[in-house]
Amino acid sequence: MSDISDVPFDIGYLGIGTAAWAVAGLKIRAWRRDPSRGLLVVALTIAAPATAFVVAAPVVYRLIDRIANLGNLATLLVYLGITGFSACAVVLARMWTPPSERAGSQVWDAATAATWRRVRWPLAVFAVLVPVMIVLFFTGGADNPETPLTFDTTFAKIPGIAIFLVIYQALFGFALIDIGRVCLRHASRLPPGWLRRGIRLIALGGLVACGYVVCKLIAIGAAYARVSGLEWLSTALGPGFATLGSVLITSGFAGPAAAAWTRRRRDYQALRPLWDVVYRADRRLALEAPPSAWTERLAFRDLEWRTARRGLEIRDGQLTLRPWVDPAVVTAAGQVAERAGLEEGDRVALIVAAALRSAVEALNSGIPPRPREDQAPLPGLDTEPAEERAHLVRVACNLYAPLTGEALAVATATG
Repeated sequence: MSDISDVPFDIGYLGIGTAAWAVAGLKIRAWRRDPSRGLLVVALTIAAPATAFVVAAPVVYRLIDRIANLGNLATLLVYLGITGFSACAVVLARMWTPPSERAGSQVWDAATAATWRRVRWPLAVFAVLVPVMIVLFFTGGADNPETPLTFDTTFAKIPGIAIFLVIYQALFGFALIDIGRVCLRHASRLPPGWLRRGIRLIALGGLVACGYVVCKLIAIGAAYARVSGLEWLSTALGPGFATLGSVLITSGFAGPAAAAWTRRRRDYQALRPLWDVVYRADRRLALEAPPSAWTERLAFRDLEWRTARRGLEIRDGQLTLRPWVDPAVVTAAGQVAERAGLEEGDRVALIVAAALRSAVEALNSGIPPRPREDQAPLPGLDTEPAEERAHLVRVACNLYAPLTGEALAVATATG
C-alpha cells in the first residue's frame, strides 16, 4: 500500500474530470442539435480523458476494483480512456480544415473519403495495439497489490507490464505531438479571436502533457532496471504535467464555446428593444408574450433557437410595418448618417431604426398604409443570412440613439 495521500489526487482528478465532462456534455448536446462528425469527434476527444480522470481518482479506482473483484482493473480503464483520447485527437487533427479551404465558419471538414484515407493507418495502429495492451495487462499478473497511484513503478519490473506501459505512453505521446503540431499550424492562419486562442491552448496543453510521457518513461525504465529513487517522476511530476495539460486542453475546447454562448446571449438580449417595437405593432407576429425582465436575464438555455426566432419575428415585423414607413424619414436618416460619416453597416442600421420608429408612430396615429407603389425601399432586407443577426443587433442599438432622434426631427421639420 502506498504511503502517498489519496486526498489531493481525489480532489484534483475528480475536479478536472467533472469539469471536462461538463464541456463534453455541451459538445454532445451541440452534436445532437447539429449532427456532424467533427462535433462528435470533439465530444469524444473530451469525454474519453474526462472519464479517465474520474476513474483515476483513488476513491473511484478502489470502488471499481472492489466491484470487479480484480485489483488494478481501474488502471486498464484509465489507460484505455487516455488511449481513446489519443485516437480521437489523431482523427481530429486530420479533420481540421485549413482556413483557406473553409466554407463560411466551418472549422472541420465533413470527414470525406480523403479524410479517412489520412487517418486509416494511424487508426489501424491503434486498432492493433489496444488489444495487445489488454492481453498484456491480463496476463501480466499485476492484480496485486492494489496501487492506484504507483502502478507503473510497482509493476514495471514485469516484462509484459513494462511493454504494456510503453505502448500506452508511445500512443499518448504520438497523439499529443500530433495535435500540438496541427493546432499550432492552424492557429497561425486564424484571425484574432477566441477560436485562435482556444486552438493555441489545445496546442500548449498537448505539448505540456508531453512532460507526463517523458517523466513516466524515465520512471518506468528506471523501475524495470531496478533503479530506485526516481519514483517521484511517476507519482508527482508526471501527474502534474498531465493535470496542467488537461486543464489547458479542456480550456481550449471550452473557451470558444463559452465565447459563442456569451455572444448568443448578448445578441438575444440586445434584440429585445427592437422586438418590443414590432411586437407592439402586431402581437400576432410572436409565438408568445414578451418574457419578463427576470426571465430575460436568466435565459441560459436554447439561446441559439431563441435568438433565431426573435430575429425571424423582427423580420416579419419589418415587412408588416413597411407600408407605414415615411420616405422622408428614410431620406433624412440617410443624410444624417452621411454627415456623421457612418460606415455602410451603421448607415443602413440607422436608416432602418428611424424608419421603424416612424412607421410605429404612423400606425399608432391611425395613418393609413401607403400603397405598394408609394412604399419606401428599406435597406437591409436583402442582408445575407450569415450577416443578418449582426445587422439586426445594429438596428436595435440605433433604435433610440441620438442620431436616430436627429433623423426623425429633421424629417418632421422638412415635412
